[in-house]
Amino acid sequence: MPANERAAAPSPASPTTPAGRPSVPTDHPAAPAGEPRAAARSGTVEGAGQTGPDGLRPVPARRPDGGPEANRSPDATRFSDATRSSDVTRSPDAARYAGGADIALRAAAVPPPGAGEPGPGSPLSRPGFGSPLGEEPAGHAARLAGAFADLPESASADTQLIRRTLSEIEPISDKVTSYFYALLFLNHPELREMFPAAMDAQRDRLFKALLTSARHADEPALLEEYLTHLGRGHRKYGTQPEHYPAVGESLLGALARYAPNTWGEAAEAAWVRAYTTISQTMIDAAAENELHAPAWWQAEIVHHELRTPDIAVVTVRPDQPYPFRAGQYTSLETPWWPRVWRHYSFASAPRSDGLLSFHVKAVPAGWVSTALVHHANPGDVIKLGAPAGSMVVDHETDNGLLCLGGGTGIAPIKALVEDVAVHGRQRPVEVFYGARSDHDLYDIETMTRLEREHPWLSVRPVISDGPTSGLRGPLPDAVRKYGPWNAFDAYLSGPPGLIRSGVSTLRGIGIPRHRIRHDSLEELVGALD
Repeated sequence: MPANERAAAPSPASPTTPAGRPSVPTDHPAAPAGEPRAAARSGTVEGAGQTGPDGLRPVPARRPDGGPEANRSPDATRFSDATRSSDVTRSPDAARYAGGADIALRAAAVPPPGAGEPGPGSPLSRPGFGSPLGEEPAGHAARLAGAFADLPESASADTQLIRRTLSEIEPISDKVTSYFYALLFLNHPELREMFPAAMDAQRDRLFKALLTSARHADEPALLEEYLTHLGRGHRKYGTQPEHYPAVGESLLGALARYAPNTWGEAAEAAWVRAYTTISQTMIDAAAENELHAPAWWQAEIVHHELRTPDIAVVTVRPDQPYPFRAGQYTSLETPWWPRVWRHYSFASAPRSDGLLSFHVKAVPAGWVSTALVHHANPGDVIKLGAPAGSMVVDHETDNGLLCLGGGTGIAPIKALVEDVAVHGRQRPVEVFYGARSDHDLYDIETMTRLEREHPWLSVRPVISDGPTSGLRGPLPDAVRKYGPWNAFDAYLSGPPGLIRSGVSTLRGIGIPRHRIRHDSLEELVGALD
């Protein structure tokens, strides 16, 4: 689940600057011979995907009194208005980085197969061109080839061209991504400060966006939904419409260099058209969202409870109303690690007092998780992004809920139970709460209290290792011993391995895929329990 943080990075216990801020590495590995060197890339951060699509950070304006300005822009239409221009802003010498190929958006003049020439109002002439960056991580780029092999032969000509390009670069995806960032920072050094100091865990997000856009190129409704979410999420990173041309230019340069067998005018034109649509959708979504929501929320920590040596329940009070649904998650930034965002699920349904709670497990060498568990105190102020996620209860049906929560994955499961209780419908809810040992059942008292209060709720702890008086073994295996579950909707939350094995088990016992809900597997790749 999003609450589980990802791969390792230095903790806030590392050396600090004179101002008390954690220091960041200054040594940057050299780029491969003959390739431009990124302005700054070193270290790793906790997880593939938590800082966001492009890692851009919010840079709040200052009021005359020195305080941070409200997060809303004085001109809510600037995102859309900026796309009306007829010229694409780009570096005059960008083409030289593509091995001599002229990739300075010349494909904007190439019509799609079977189409006429684009007119002056064509979106290809807009500066909203080209964001390949995704809010969710791609995970391992090795999944690209198989995913694109699933595209039907009836896919459009553009989709076929994009698929071939990605198939060619898949074996060398790390080089392509490194070259992309090198181009971006060499041509646009002013953008470097908007990215996290350590970028290694961010790189696969480029390929996640490429994968998603190409996979759904012929499914505009699905693509629009995905990109709308990204556009809204980009606001907290300070993304502006003028950033998109730089990203698109760098993407074309990287593809032109590393896909020589499939790259040409037709492929280039396909990518231009695809990312013109992507960027315009994201820009429009950001503009619409800006009308009624801030880019981020300030939230003061009001309670910090250490449940185990490495798990804390952190409760915060947002500075303004924060609408969300039980089962969703948010992105979170701490003052100790600016520009580094992590996803955490809400551990309760919406409350009348407006407080929000999160279950946080300190990941070894984890930046944000270690800070929240071992350094945060009441009075500290964090930032929250917009809520996201679709693992929510369908209140239009009387189906029961079969819930599998592993580790801190019990947090959104608890929120779903509270949501059912609030709606007052007597629906059976079966919770299987998995942990490695009895000691790791840090929230079992809360769950058993809820079970006593609600006769429709059943809670079964499942231990994978060590002695226990309850169920023992893998969490999905325990589910097989009960049932039948044909009248239940399933909800899974926990590390990626649990989600994969859980989905396989549930499908095997007859629950159709459309009634199995969990957060994106790509978003969970690299998560640590």
